[in-house]
Amino acid sequence: MKQIVCLSHSPWQSVPTRTQQLMLRLKDAQVLYFEPPGPNWRRPGRRLRPGLTVYTLPPLPEVEERFHLLFRSRSRRLARFVAGQIERRRFREPVVWTDTPETVHLLDYLPGHTLVYDCDREWSDLPIRWESDLALAADVVFAASRGLADRLAPCSGNIVLLPNGVNYPMFARQGLECPPALRNAAGPVLGYAGTLWRDLDLAPALLCAQYMPRWTFVFLGRRERNPSLRALAALPNVSLLDPCPPGDVPDYLSRFDVCMSFPRLREPENDVVPTRIYEYLSAGKPVVAFCGRELVEPFPDVIYTAHTAQEFARLCRRALSEAGHWARDRRRAHGEAAAWTRRAEEVERILEAVGLYG
Repeated sequence: MKQIVCLSHSPWQSVPTRTQQLMLRLKDAQVLYFEPPGPNWRRPGRRLRPGLTVYTLPPLPEVEERFHLLFRSRSRRLARFVAGQIERRRFREPVVWTDTPETVHLLDYLPGHTLVYDCDREWSDLPIRWESDLALAADVVFAASRGLADRLAPCSGNIVLLPNGVNYPMFARQGLECPPALRNAAGPVLGYAGTLWRDLDLAPALLCAQYMPRWTFVFLGRRERNPSLRALAALPNVSLLDPCPPGDVPDYLSRFDVCMSFPRLREPENDVVPTRIYEYLSAGKPVVAFCGRELVEPFPDVIYTAHTAQEFARLCRRALSEAGHWARDRRRAHGEAAAWTRRAEEVERILEAVGLYG
């Protein structure tokens, strides 16, 4: 039985993160998942399924790194908590899996282990040295995009490209019912499913909704204070829907005639393909994505990629007129290839090849 200690920057949540998706699917593995500090740290570990237990780290006061003694003391105390659970569960030389550079400060205080770093974003808010040291110490580095892999290449000679994935069986289901909120939607429905971040570039959607009043635009998900939301909400052909349970999202996608995707303005060079795109592909729906000119277009064979708001509107019209089944079937094939089960199998294969997962 393989033993994995996962140190994550995200609490365990009902909408699974990339790390959760992988930890849930690793075969024949015992996983201790440590989420960020919280008030429930004294409670026993939460056993979510056979072989997977979630612990909350103790909420210690934050300390700036320049206060060296206090900073190291905090790291030792966190590591001591982790080491205590490792000993209690009788783990012997586990694989330590982390998705955050902050973990680098705990490594010296943990018992003998091998290290895997899974990088799925740029950590611009953390000192670059933290991630450099983590990549240097890692036995294997997984990168969610080519850009991330290239950025980490000077620090590691063992980087593997591991894009995001999707719960393919859930999003590829057929015969779904239209949600009540969309039963009276007029005209073609163009939809977005996901968080409406403060910096999400919604200008193309606003222009499109203003000039196409007979189309219905649906935004499903949590909303931040995005500057375009007030103008969108004022339009009669725009619906802003609250988040729904993850299992209900495919029902909404089944009613969308076109799925939309937009970039975040504070990440102009981010080439990580979001999970949302794989969900759209798995549903077989036409996808119109807005992205910067400097980025490589994702899945150019089946995604309509726009670089200006005017082009976005034109491509939405083209997507609505799409005929035949070739593109739909091709999208689903891309989605199936990105299933989290397959991503986990790739992780197991790589770790076995380097002797970390025998």
